[in-house]
Amino acid sequence: MRNIVLICADQWRGDALGVHGNEDVHTPFIDHLGASGVDCTEAYAANPTCVPARVSMITGLSAQNHRRIGYQDKIPFDFKTTLPSVLTQAGYQTQAVGKLHFWPERNRAGFENVILHDGYLHASRDRSRDVRFYDDYLAWLRKEDHATSDYIDSGMECNSFVARPWDKSERLHPTSWVTEESIEWLYRRDPDRPFFLYVSYHRPHPPYDPPQWAWEIFRDADLADFAECDWYADFEQWYQEHDPAALVTDPGPEMRRRAMAGYYASMAHIDAQISRLRQALFEFGVLDDTLLVFTSDHGEMLGQYGLWRKGYPYEGSAKVPLILHAKDLAARQENRIVEMRDIMPTILEWAGVECPPEVEGRSFLQPGEPEEWREALHGEHQLFGQSIQWIRWGQWKYIWMSESGTEQLFDLAQDPEETHNLLLELPEARVQELLEQGRGYLRKYLQGRTEGFVGEDDTLVPGRPTSCVLAESIPLPSELR
Repeated sequence: MRNIVLICADQWRGDALGVHGNEDVHTPFIDHLGASGVDCTEAYAANPTCVPARVSMITGLSAQNHRRIGYQDKIPFDFKTTLPSVLTQAGYQTQAVGKLHFWPERNRAGFENVILHDGYLHASRDRSRDVRFYDDYLAWLRKEDHATSDYIDSGMECNSFVARPWDKSERLHPTSWVTEESIEWLYRRDPDRPFFLYVSYHRPHPPYDPPQWAWEIFRDADLADFAECDWYADFEQWYQEHDPAALVTDPGPEMRRRAMAGYYASMAHIDAQISRLRQALFEFGVLDDTLLVFTSDHGEMLGQYGLWRKGYPYEGSAKVPLILHAKDLAARQENRIVEMRDIMPTILEWAGVECPPEVEGRSFLQPGEPEEWREALHGEHQLFGQSIQWIRWGQWKYIWMSESGTEQLFDLAQDPEETHNLLLELPEARVQELLEQGRGYLRKYLQGRTEGFVGEDDTLVPGRPTSCVLAESIPLPSELR
């Protein structure tokens, strides 16, 4: 049997792994998977927040096709063809544990069964409503600990940079619970069917509340700070002081360091839980027949350049880890630019299941050269009341902000941290050529969109009205996929 375990952590930066050269994080077990598996070094969430990225991952569609180009709650999940539905039809037993973030909350998105914990999920928090309607973890916690227990008892908020250790027993932490429920399900699975198990951790998304042992590793550690950039003025107007959930702010070096400590400690906790899950798969005798996939729905700016949270086009927000590990997969670094929608066709190819024709992603299971892959990747997200559009091609990234028309251009080979906007210099011929190339790619992707971003004279038009959800689906032409 060819079993599949898809592990999704929430808000995990692509550079926050030891195997990717980060000397501050402690991720030995995930690093082992990356070093001995297929490690995608150029993996992105083209639409880097929970809702659009997860819909792309589960449907294999681009955001302009599934219409979710920003974060908005209570948009019904209305897709019949999904990764779990295709695998279920192919004979797989399909189970999800943890975060789905679809609406309504009990929509199973094609899974045969779901054990649910979406984190705080503002749209569902209503004290007049029984938590069992929307959160299996919280219902379990109140049975195990206290009738009024909550995962926010510490006063932490689900989008803030404030960090402190978990205030309860480690076994009660939602990260440990997701692993425990996943292992418990392995006892109950049908041994005559292959299985697809989706293990979805809410952390390292805030609140930054790791167990005490993990917090102590990082509490007083000398953590590397980010370099400064020369383009902060592009976001200065959105600066908010004294708001721990602000998208643009500077709480000072000590608070930034504590946020890093809580973030990295949450990763260390997940890393240990993945080791626990992998050992359980070995003990059940199924590890050698199982594909393990580790990824995240988006990253976290973590105070880099004064920016926090996600939704940005920058590497800290849009770049994600993506690792495949199976006994029959040779270890390699995958350097092609891949995206969330590519996960579905890649898993289906490994499983030997036909991929539906409407899927826009591409399988990267077989090695290939970057020049034979997609020419460019288009990303976007609604943020600060505008659409921030971006193109990644080769070593270059072009960014366009729809309200002001502000543009940025980065050389990721020479400047992987995106500290220097090439357009702030007097435009040399080569820079002007790259600028036109980036604009040209973006116009191709935006042509025909209802916002009217592309004018009759084939130029980008700023100041157009935008929203988090497109009025109509626009499938990608085959040459743009």
